[in-house]
Amino acid sequence: MVVPPPEPGLRERKRLATRREIQRAVLTLCSERGIDKVTIDEISRCADISPRTFFNYFASKDSALVGDELELACDEEIDAFVQGSGELLVDLAALVAASVRPAEADREIHELRRAVMKDNTYLFSMRMAFLRDFESRLQDIVQRRLLVEDPALAADEERLSQRALLYALVAVAATRHAWRSWAESDDAGSMSACVAESFRELYTVTSRSD
Repeated sequence: MVVPPPEPGLRERKRLATRREIQRAVLTLCSERGIDKVTIDEISRCADISPRTFFNYFASKDSALVGDELELACDEEIDAFVQGSGELLVDLAALVAASVRPAEADREIHELRRAVMKDNTYLFSMRMAFLRDFESRLQDIVQRRLLVEDPALAADEERLSQRALLYALVAVAATRHAWRSWAESDDAGSMSACVAESFRELYTVTSRSD
């Protein structure tokens, strides 16, 4: 049985709230006036913090605009995936859905960021770097799972790596599809539900015989 991670304490909740308010402030100001016309001092005033506090959370205005990396699920969920005995892609879908669940709670931030990135493509490139890092970490986890399922793969590192990479790329593609569906629909439900649906659609597409 996978034990869910504990709820964050008061200090952590305050930290997350401040981080969220900084992102809301920078995204709102930049969407209204353009990135070049917004200063750190203005962002700090809008978020009701000091510029010093801003830099405790983000290294620059761009890093606040790009936001946080997509984190993987908790260690218990990762370990359950690695030791899982079901179909790998099905278990991978569940792992990715668990990973995106914390990020789906604040649709306002996602919509603001999407609007700003649409007009500032260099931010999209920075955001994609996060996705590539997520892909790399996912590949490592899938590789661990493959070795549990077939220890003989350890003798062929290239084959093991490429098979894990293929699974990771497929999972990232399904996640991007889910993310876009969730962002563009008013009634798409939760992001994690969209991930599950995208993986189901993936099965439909790849299993067609016509």
